[in-house]
Amino acid sequence: MTKFINDIKKYYKYTIYSAKSELKSEVANSHLSWLWWILDPLLFMLVYTFVYTVVFSKQLQYVAVFVFIGLSLWSFFEKTLKNSVKLVTSNSSIVSKVYIPKYMLIFVKMGVNGFKMFISFALVILLMGYYRVPVNPLLLIYVIPIFITLFLLTFGFSTLLLHFGVFVEDLSNVINVALKMVFYFSGVFYSIQTNLPENISKLVMTYNPLALLMMDMRNVLLYSTTPHIKLILIWFLVGLVLSILGVRTIYKYENSYIKVI
Repeated sequence: MTKFINDIKKYYKYTIYSAKSELKSEVANSHLSWLWWILDPLLFMLVYTFVYTVVFSKQLQYVAVFVFIGLSLWSFFEKTLKNSVKLVTSNSSIVSKVYIPKYMLIFVKMGVNGFKMFISFALVILLMGYYRVPVNPLLLIYVIPIFITLFLLTFGFSTLLLHFGVFVEDLSNVINVALKMVFYFSGVFYSIQTNLPENISKLVMTYNPLALLMMDMRNVLLYSTTPHIKLILIWFLVGLVLSILGVRTIYKYENSYIKVI
């Protein structure tokens, strides 16, 4: 733990610099520049809203904001996990010449995707104002543990995927398929509570942390409902355990990564 904290202090400037550089490079040759960070989630929100309300003929209060919240959380989680599988390989020119704790590469991706997520949430706030969503200020404090749990779970899973991605070439294909399955059982563009049988929805909410975090974020922001505190705490602890296990694994084997790549 001491080594982890010391390395964070030592390399955090690298993480910030790399995240900024990656964000700049994404829009360097684009005519719309940073506007894509707004248009991308906005267009997907319109598509999924259309599918839910027109194709499936379903009605849901504040459906556009509902979908936007789900997409914002999901995009952060999905993109970070997908990136983490090939992080060492794609950064071979760096890791083979200069030592850097390999999990710092995950922090770079989390910084990039987290920045985009908070832009999406800025749009969520604007939409909430447009729809005049009544907000309970006392419940807004729960947004913090929801975000922390999301970050911790994302980092924990990503550390393990980073490690195994070095040795298993087909892991990225497996993760892509797995994430697609998780996507449809996370309620990104539909309500798990109202569209699934009660026994199935309870199972999904208990064993799928993304479904839980999405629902509770919506409950706090849109419906002034207290989140599932115990379940969030359980998944926070799961994320903590995964993070500790992942960081220790990376420290133990990171010297062998260069030989493999």
